[in-house]
Amino acid sequence: QVQLVESGGGLVQAGVSLRLSCAASGRTDSNYAMGWFRQAPGKEREFVAGISRSGTNTRYTDSVKGRFTISRDNAINTVYLQMNSLKPEDTALYYCAAVVLRSVLLRQWVPSGANEYDYWGQGTQVTVSS
Repeated sequence: QVQLVESGGGLVQAGVSLRLSCAASGRTDSNYAMGWFRQAPGKEREFVAGISRSGTNTRYTDSVKGRFTISRDNAINTVYLQMNSLKPEDTALYYCAAVVLRSVLLRQWVPSGANEYDYWGQGTQVTVSS
């Protein structure tokens, strides 16, 4: 089992930056790819960004490319989402997720489907005012 705890959300004005953190605990000795998702009121949960086990491969949804950066520090089992130039449409509950890599062949894999992830955090709210 892996527990994920997000932090760093808040209420900000458009144009500023926030950095979300996701701390993993429990069976962190396993290999995991990590992802960030978000869900706005009345909308489905959507993939935002993902990062491979080693951190060398990343993936983003089109609406955040060039503004958001995902990174990870495996030494402290933490994943980050640096969000720059925030827009009101970025307002959502942001979730961290982890997927167990059951084969070494998947070490560069970065899934984007919510149903591909095994563990989820409780979410951190990001609200961007115009």
